[in-house]
Amino acid sequence: MFRSPGAIAFPLGPLTLRWYGILMATAMALGLWLAHKDALRRGLDPEPLLKASELALLGALVGARLYYVLFNLDYYAHAPAKIFAVWEGGLAIHGGLIGGILVGGGYAWRQRLPLRRYLDIAAPSLAIGQAIGRWGNFFNEEAFGTPTTLPWKLYISASHRPLEYAQSEFFHPTFLYESVWDGIVFVLLISVFRDRLARAPGALFLTYLGLYSLGRFFTEALRTDALMLGPVRVAQLVSVVGVGAAMIGVPLLLKRARGQALTS
Repeated sequence: MFRSPGAIAFPLGPLTLRWYGILMATAMALGLWLAHKDALRRGLDPEPLLKASELALLGALVGARLYYVLFNLDYYAHAPAKIFAVWEGGLAIHGGLIGGILVGGGYAWRQRLPLRRYLDIAAPSLAIGQAIGRWGNFFNEEAFGTPTTLPWKLYISASHRPLEYAQSEFFHPTFLYESVWDGIVFVLLISVFRDRLARAPGALFLTYLGLYSLGRFFTEALRTDALMLGPVRVAQLVSVVGVGAAMIGVPLLLKRARGQALTS
């Protein structure tokens, strides 16, 4: 059994630093460093990549928040000031991916930069960033699962429990399940798939998307705060699309790469 020590890390003068923000900043900084290092390894100029990455991060933050707000309009319509309270949580990863690709990817496309290679470079950074960022959910006591009696059960304080589980104290730490899975995805990407898929730009990113979506589909089934579209869990629906895109896209990109190699 374990429990959150609280959302606040420490005060800094008039400011209050929260674990959620610290972890998000750490994930972003580590992701940018890894992307810079991989660009050099591939023989690419890292400067335009970092510019695209910075724009992608901005787009991801806005997209992640908008996505979450849109699926919780009933709440935010009555508390519009809360829309900007991102330190309280409420960033949807799928919205972040969409926003990041639209803004950062759009910049790379307009500048005629190697977009698919940039996405491949970003893939491991995304995986490890998500592994770190999920711990922000732990400190905020959010994104947990249904009640459980397992040894690794997570204590949730009464003020953070859903009404239907108000009498339960211990829940599945779904943030931990996803963090561990994202860490595994990161290792697989850099140690198994990166070199094998290097000849097919875009394939590594699709592999990341498929692997992440596979894990997210199962962890989402346990969540008590899932974003819903009628009776459907939105994240599970998007995860099915992600797995399908990987299963179709990776073989197609590899086939195209083989064809180009034979004709060159």
